[in-house]
Amino acid sequence: MRIITGSARGIPLETLPGEDTRPTSDRVKEALFSMIQFEIEGRRILDLFAGSGQLGLEALSRGARHCIFIDNARAACDIITANAKKAKLYDRCRISTGDFVSFLRGAAGRELFDIILLDPPYDAGYMPAALTAIAEGGLLAHGGRIVCETDNGAQPVSKRLLKDDGYHREQVQRQVFGERPELEARFTLLRTALYGRTRITLLTEEKGEEQQ
Repeated sequence: MRIITGSARGIPLETLPGEDTRPTSDRVKEALFSMIQFEIEGRRILDLFAGSGQLGLEALSRGARHCIFIDNARAACDIITANAKKAKLYDRCRISTGDFVSFLRGAAGRELFDIILLDPPYDAGYMPAALTAIAEGGLLAHGGRIVCETDNGAQPVSKRLLKDDGYHREQVQRQVFGERPELEARFTLLRTALYGRTRITLLTEEKGEEQQ
């Protein structure tokens, strides 16, 4: 695992052993950042389920101004700290151990983010709860973006379904919004794309922006 491009390009990153932390593959990471490549420079980032910190560090390497990393495991935060120092990005980081809901509630009215990166454990069902707290706390800046990484399942998707916009919308409703109509009404879907079993979905709270 490494930083793909920017000031820390090629720097290898450490991750926790075992299955508790699931690193995003380089292929998926490249695709994810291609969706927001013109939105990163000088921006304030939240990497909420940070793991090894690779997504937030990639954003910093590409020119983001500052990133807050949140993970509920002390060992993960120690890895993030080591990776940030190795990449010479530590001075633009804030790294905290804690529960994501507690952080989001505490940040309401105090923090504002241009890009929020959400890559929770696939089977935990945290995505709708995180989106609800972000919306209720007013944590996304005007014109901001939320990047959601979810599991589309191991079952292969046929070429016909891959071209079916209705199929993708249904999967976003289930995986990202947890089939909660109030969340779907609150956010605008800008883009969703599938890479193997990993789905990357880009959201905003601004209405009137067309899906890409």
